[in-house]
Amino acid sequence: MPIDSSRPAVLSEMIRSGVSVPVKIVIFLLPLIISSTLHAEEFFAEMALQGVTFQVKSPNDGSINSVTVLAKTADGSIGTMESEADGTITSVEVSDLNADGYPEIYLYVTSAGSGSYGSLIAYASNRNKSLSPIYLPPIEQDSTEAKGYMGHDEFAVIETSFVRRFPVYKEGDPNAAPTGGTRQIQYKLEAGEAGWVLRKDRVVEY
Repeated sequence: MPIDSSRPAVLSEMIRSGVSVPVKIVIFLLPLIISSTLHAEEFFAEMALQGVTFQVKSPNDGSINSVTVLAKTADGSIGTMESEADGTITSVEVSDLNADGYPEIYLYVTSAGSGSYGSLIAYASNRNKSLSPIYLPPIEQDSTEAKGYMGHDEFAVIETSFVRRFPVYKEGDPNAAPTGGTRQIQYKLEAGEAGWVLRKDRVVEY
């Protein structure tokens, strides 16, 4: 009779008894992500889209961290970009928001402290010849959008839009308990004078 080694209690008893335990290894493949490592000491991610492979490295060990982004194709290197993160990298996404056939990479950064203010480091492939930065205007520049803003940002790529959402605080709200709902800002990727810009498209509150 076969033994169900997937049950923790049975497996534990078999190991204590010295029984040889067959191990089934299941590998789950997720789209785009080749590998990703997040420790207290360092961040590493490797992701691919449209024939371009991006590598992201950061020590992720302080309130300010250096960040290296490398992009390459099967034909060779596209370029390497160095920057500084005001916080630690929490996630990375690749996409083609403007549907030009060349990908972008978006690095989400969370600052130290109770506010957990978010920021973005992002680059776009210029026809796989070079990389250009993508600029996200600070939320503080727009007084309407900034009303009730106290950090705790979340970022995501949703279809052809870049999305930033955060809780809205009313006067007197404690940091851990905002009561003003959620504000979501949607952006479209457009060409700028010296790179690319995420321009505001819609603002939704719920």
